[in-house]
Amino acid sequence: MNLKRSYLLLCGFYTLLILIGVIALLMGGGSLLAMIQLGVGALVVIGLWGYFLGRGFMNPRMWRPLAGLLALSIVVQLVAVFTANLSGAAMTWTLTTAIFSVLPMIFLYRYGDRDQPLWATPEEIEGGKLLGELLEEQRELMVEKQAQGSQATVRVRKTGDAYLASVEREREGEREAFEERFRCPATLAFFIEKFTCLSVGDFANKYTNDGTHPA
Repeated sequence: MNLKRSYLLLCGFYTLLILIGVIALLMGGGSLLAMIQLGVGALVVIGLWGYFLGRGFMNPRMWRPLAGLLALSIVVQLVAVFTANLSGAAMTWTLTTAIFSVLPMIFLYRYGDRDQPLWATPEEIEGGKLLGELLEEQRELMVEKQAQGSQATVRVRKTGDAYLASVEREREGEREAFEERFRCPATLAFFIEKFTCLSVGDFANKYTNDGTHPA
């Protein structure tokens, strides 16, 4: 059995736990807290399937806060085990829940990292591929652009296995400069399109059509 199959079986196990919880609620009702826990558990399972199938479900910004919520619940449960006057059954359940929350917490934290291909659109993947090809021929790419009252200068270079984007932008008389580092070129393309007035097409136009690199 390879590692990926083991992870998928793990996802199936957590999915089965959620299904059992749903059946238990339908058969015997349940408190509001139980329904909330079941809802959070369902989100966790969705995140696990997305992570191991390599697909982006929902929004990447929600998964790390959810991992933080799991971490907080683990801490609270462990404190309860060692400080609260729990019965044997309650202590066993609380400790088991805390242990089974550790792996999902780790995987959801990784899943929430925007800098990976699974969160990229086809356009961003294509843009990242183009930037990567240009950086194989140029040590640094630099484009300046002014549009709709804003001006930006973006420099892109590759350092080791990472891509470094240096941005200087000015809008309404306010100037700022910052740098961001990415492992995935598709995320670099997303960053340029999202946080500057430039597009990947501006780099393509400069470095393929102005004579520097004939198209």
